Amino acid sequence: MTTRGVLYVHSAPRALCPHVEWAVAGVLGTRVSLDWIRQPAAPGTWRSEFSWQGQAGTASKLASALRGWHLLRFEVTAEPCPTAEGERYSCTPDLGIFHAVTGIHGDILIPEDRLRAALQRSQQGETNLEAELNKLLGKPWDDELEPFRYAGEGAPVRWLHQVV
Repeated sequence: MTTRGVLYVHSAPRALCPHVEWAVAGVLGTRVSLDWIRQPAAPGTWRSEFSWQGQAGTASKLASALRGWHLLRFEVTAEPCPTAEGERYSCTPDLGIFHAVTGIHGDILIPEDRLRAALQRSQQGETNLEAELNKLLGKPWDDELEPFRYAGEGAPVRWLHQVV
């Protein structure tokens, strides 16, 4: 089964851009050329978006291929398909990588065992339940990536297909 998704490179130093393209090409098995534009949220860095199509699990492979570069901020999404839930990976230099399973509407689906573990840690006084839930929802990653999600002038416009 195939799925599709989007790779958002929120910020990368110029020297890293070709390496990102090579890593993505290695996962997808085809030549990849990304359109890079300046990232105004971090002067001296570049951003790009790339729509991809591949087998279920491709988002995981893309995130794994990119996660080792400390100066890279990115997100990878995959739509659900008949054999797999959707996925979202977010990565920042400070926080590392976040993974979430997503439903058909893009909502994060948190497994029961992770919710129970968060509740238990908070009941034992190890942590605050709100902080645990925020981590499960990826809030720290969203907070750090939000300024980078806006491309500024010159960003490509993505047209959405009409939903029937």
